[in-house]
Amino acid sequence: MTLKRTIGLILVIAGVILGVAKALGGESQSGDWTIRRSDIPRKVEFSLMDSRADHYFHTSSEWPASDFTGVDFSKAGRQEVHFTISRDAGKFECEGFLHDGEGAGLFHFTADPKYQQEMNSLGFEKIDGDKQWAMAIHDVSLKFARDIKAQNLQGLDTDKLIAFKIHGVTPEFIASVRAAGVNVSDSDKLIAFRIHGVSPEMVRSLTQSGYEPDADKLIAMRIHGATPEWVAELKKQGYDRVDLDKLIAFRIHGVSPDFIGQLRKLGYSHPEPDQLIAMRIHGVTPDFITGLQSRGMKNLTIEQLVSLRIHGID
Repeated sequence: MTLKRTIGLILVIAGVILGVAKALGGESQSGDWTIRRSDIPRKVEFSLMDSRADHYFHTSSEWPASDFTGVDFSKAGRQEVHFTISRDAGKFECEGFLHDGEGAGLFHFTADPKYQQEMNSLGFEKIDGDKQWAMAIHDVSLKFARDIKAQNLQGLDTDKLIAFKIHGVTPEFIASVRAAGVNVSDSDKLIAFRIHGVSPEMVRSLTQSGYEPDADKLIAMRIHGATPEWVAELKKQGYDRVDLDKLIAFRIHGVSPDFIGQLRKLGYSHPEPDQLIAMRIHGVTPDFITGLQSRGMKNLTIEQLVSLRIHGID
């Protein structure tokens, strides 16, 4: 029997088991798991699927191979496996098979009844069965909760704690960002930092260049692509220490190092940032300037060029 057909059979069996579990009304949850190879060293792609009465759940992410105690992923051929993944929120009892390090099987999740009480004592409330299930999957441990609580953050609740774990907002990340020069304490902004790629290295690069960025500007810079590398390219064109709001506007409207270089060749050596933005907004391109110069309209000021475009003179 092929690996694909065997996995299909296991999933069918799992569906029957799920139906029995629901009929019995048990507190634990059952479902299917699959394991695939990962491109990340010492990790595997682990998926969990759970069909309950009112919804279908599927999660897939990279898990450390060390989480699967007793499983030899390097073993060739087929092997039966049974492993337990223990988390503070509960444990996953898994059984099934692997073939050349990949496979599938069934899991049985049992929530730890003490977890909700201990999380409540830390101030993380409203943890129902679904939320505890998610906290087990993402390994929201009691230590992680305590360490994050100690950061004195604004807007921190149970949902944000789960989001922190999903997006990688760790105590170490928070400390690094603060040490780099931004004393951020807003939970939502820390999540946005991780989603959009605001790193301690980016903050440090900007502060070392004399900037004092706040959280909102950092997020806007990453959204629009105003990276430290791009800022360094502007500096080579003579634009050092441009206001951060104008740097963001540069990216929004397309003021690039290449655009500045083309203007220099046409005789506009160092336009002001506001002039560059206005040129891009109104379509004063190098081609437009070249066309005017070829018709004898030379030595026009930037204000005149913008005015021509505003009034539709081509």
